[in-house]
Amino acid sequence: MADTAVPQKGMVVPLAAFVAGAVVALLLGVFGKVHDPTLDATTTLGFDDVRDMKVVVSVAIGVLAVGQVVGALWMYGKLGIKAPSWLGTAHRLSGTLALLLAVFVGYHCIWAFGFQTGTTAHGYEVPLRGVVHEVLACAVFGAVVVKVMAVRSRRAPGWFLPVAGGLLFSLLVVVVLTSAGWYLDEKGWPS
Repeated sequence: MADTAVPQKGMVVPLAAFVAGAVVALLLGVFGKVHDPTLDATTTLGFDDVRDMKVVVSVAIGVLAVGQVVGALWMYGKLGIKAPSWLGTAHRLSGTLALLLAVFVGYHCIWAFGFQTGTTAHGYEVPLRGVVHEVLACAVFGAVVVKVMAVRSRRAPGWFLPVAGGLLFSLLVVVVLTSAGWYLDEKGWPS
């Protein structure tokens, strides 16, 4: 006789996900702090410098993140409009693209600039905005781990996926605003 028991939905999966996410975020922060920043092995994608490229790609990530929230609300019937059959596939593909772009930008951030606090070797005082950005950028990748575990688990409670998605979205928005948003306000659109 087949076992048809429904797996018990408890706190093990969310707790394990948050611990794994915290470890990822912490390890990224530690690496960023001990790594010697360099522009070697980076690209500008034709922009004037790495920062300009990161701003443009970060804006794209922000747009994709908003699309993810709208898509999720639509799929779960929260918009009052029936979701088309292709929406789930589009949601997964745009989420994957957002993640790949975030890894690309994150690599360039951590590799080219590291995790800077206080005064840099060049005598530049890192502003609070920069430190907040660095901490939350590391947390974004921890939140990605949490979200992937929420999506993949069948034993997680029903609240876990929307909380994981909301956490990731919120962190992404703040990271984009403390980097690309700030840059665009100060310097305008990159050339």
